[in-house]
Amino acid sequence: MRRSFAVLAGVLLTGACALPASAADTAGDQGFTIKDPQITESSGLAASRLHPGVYWTHNDSDDGPYLYAVDSATGRTVARITLRGIGSPRDVEAISIGPHNEIYVGDIGDNFGGRWPYVWIYRLPEPKRLTDQTVTATQYVVKYENGPRDAESLLVHPKTGRVYIIDKKEDGGHLYEGPASLSTSGSNVFKPVAAVDLWATDAAFSPDGGQLAVRGYFGGIRYDWNGGRIERKGRLEVPLQGQGESVSYSADGTKLMYGSEGADSAVQAVDAPDRPAGKAPSTSGGSGDSADKGGGGSLKIGAVIVVVGVAALFGLRRLRGG
Repeated sequence: MRRSFAVLAGVLLTGACALPASAADTAGDQGFTIKDPQITESSGLAASRLHPGVYWTHNDSDDGPYLYAVDSATGRTVARITLRGIGSPRDVEAISIGPHNEIYVGDIGDNFGGRWPYVWIYRLPEPKRLTDQTVTATQYVVKYENGPRDAESLLVHPKTGRVYIIDKKEDGGHLYEGPASLSTSGSNVFKPVAAVDLWATDAAFSPDGGQLAVRGYFGGIRYDWNGGRIERKGRLEVPLQGQGESVSYSADGTKLMYGSEGADSAVQAVDAPDRPAGKAPSTSGGSGDSADKGGGGSLKIGAVIVVVGVAALFGLRRLRGG
C-alpha cells in the first residue's frame, strides 16, 4: 500500500472531531486492538471456525510467509504459523476460511497496476492446536481472463468452497469467479461475473453464504448472494479508520469486524445488518446498515468533512448509486 496515503490520512484524522463510541473498547467480538508488535500492516481478517474468539491476520508485505492467530479477548497473538512449500510472498492482501476449515491466503496485490502476469493463492488446513508451528501450504497460480490487475479482496464461499476475488479500481471493480476447484496444474483463470460499485479493499461472506459485504476506505456495500448473481441491498456503516484494509464476519454472523493497518491497530465491531434470526443487536455499536437513499448519520460533521477532504485529495470517486 502507498505509505503516503496512510501518513496523510492519519494526520488529517487526528483531532478532527470526536467519533462515535467504538465497540473496540470491549473484548471479543465487540472489537479489540491487535497488540503484537510484529503485526504492523494487518491487511486481512478472518474469524476462526475451530477456535472461538480467534481471528487470523497477516501483514501486507516485507514480513515473510506468516499468519497470526489473534485472541480477540486480549488482542494478543496466540500462534504464529509459518507457511512451508510456497515461494516468497509478494503482496499478501486477504485471508478467508473455506467450508472445510481450510485457510485461503490471497497473495493478490499488485501496486504496479497490473505489472505481474499472475498472482498466487495459498491454501492450508486451519491448525487444530494454537501453537507456533510450520504448516505445509498448497500454492495456486491465478490469472484473470481480461488481464492482470490489482486486488485486495479474496473470499471463499462457506458452502460451495468456490474462491472469488474483487479487483481494486477507483471507479469500481468486478467480482471474479474462480474455477469450481483450484488446480495446482497450470493457471487458474478467474472470470468477471458482476460489477462491484466500490474501490474495494476487502470483502467477506456471511457464515451462511447468503450475504456479501464489501468495504473500501470510506464506505461499504452489502449484497444479497445468489450463486454469484449479486443484488445490491444497501450501504454499510464502515467505521472511519486511518487505512481501512480488512473486514470479516464474526463466526456467529452477528457482527462485521473492520480492521486497519498500523501498529496497535483497532478492529472495530458493527452489528451485521443481516444478523441471524433471534440475535438481537447490541447497544454498543451502530446498526451496520443504511439505505442507499439516506445515510446512517453515525459520523459527526467534523469527521465527514475530513473524509470529503481526503477523498478529494486522492481523487476518489463517489460510490455509484444502486
